[in-house]
Amino acid sequence: MILTVTMNASLDKTYRVARLDTGTVMRVREVSDTAGGKGLNVARVAALLGEEVRATGFLGGFNGGRVRTLLSGSGVEDAFVDTGVETRACINVMDDATGESTEFLEPGAPVESGQYAAFIDRYVELVAASDAVTVSGSLPKGAPEGFYARLITLAREAGKPIVLDASGQLLREGVAAYPTLVKPNRDEIRELLHETEPLDTDGLVAAIHRLLESGLPCVAVSLGAEGCLFGCHEGVFRGVVPNVQAVNPVGCGDAMVAAFAVGLARRMPPLETLRLALAVSAASAQCPKTGGFQQEDLANLLPVVDVVHNFRISQPSSLLWQPLPYPAHI
Repeated sequence: MILTVTMNASLDKTYRVARLDTGTVMRVREVSDTAGGKGLNVARVAALLGEEVRATGFLGGFNGGRVRTLLSGSGVEDAFVDTGVETRACINVMDDATGESTEFLEPGAPVESGQYAAFIDRYVELVAASDAVTVSGSLPKGAPEGFYARLITLAREAGKPIVLDASGQLLREGVAAYPTLVKPNRDEIRELLHETEPLDTDGLVAAIHRLLESGLPCVAVSLGAEGCLFGCHEGVFRGVVPNVQAVNPVGCGDAMVAAFAVGLARRMPPLETLRLALAVSAASAQCPKTGGFQQEDLANLLPVVDVVHNFRISQPSSLLWQPLPYPAHI
């Protein structure tokens, strides 16, 4: 069982337009609604990979009810906590002329502090029945400081691997609690380590070394079409996938997180997990629906994923799947 956490879920609406022209009245060609939030994208992909999946977090109001309806029949069990506060809505405008997408993301409405305490009680029960946990995305306004760190600590105390996909202060606080795997992109890892200039490959490898040496078991830096740099106790590797025709790039990083969680739940070897993560992410880019992929695309991509570099670390400080003490300050 995989547990996905989406504290700031949303009702996602995708608009397709012939060409996006600002300052004009736009006629929408096609509209689709999705149960949104990064963690729900993770949940759907993990279910497509054959795992039992529970999704938890906060939902409320009309939009929250619509999210629950959309989630039913997806293979994902609804374990959300109802707050009575309206769930946010987010809009993604797909420009058919350029293939580009423009996203409008609402903030989550504030949730009462007592709701967070009630969620923690529910979360502990769900973690106990899970093989791996993912925590993704943002928090509603006014969330308690260090909330993600608390979730990570509780999962570690239960002996469960946990994947964190967040940015900014949430990533910084989460790393301090020592998740099993973090998945920043180029900009997020640069910000995490207080680097002012963009990082090239050597700089990214050095950044991964730094995080591994602090005691983090696994670090995956997503590079978009360029693949992924992945560090663990075996070394630092780069995986790539041949170019694919991207239909919808939204959610590809979430698909990667889902595959990493599946690898952890199944206790797959690290490089096998990396290959799965890259293939699933690329297959997701070929799927019009966010948080999905076609099994045929995945089957075609898995054999062509290639690990092209191995930047070895000199003194591995951890074993991949075992809980470890908190890391030193980064």
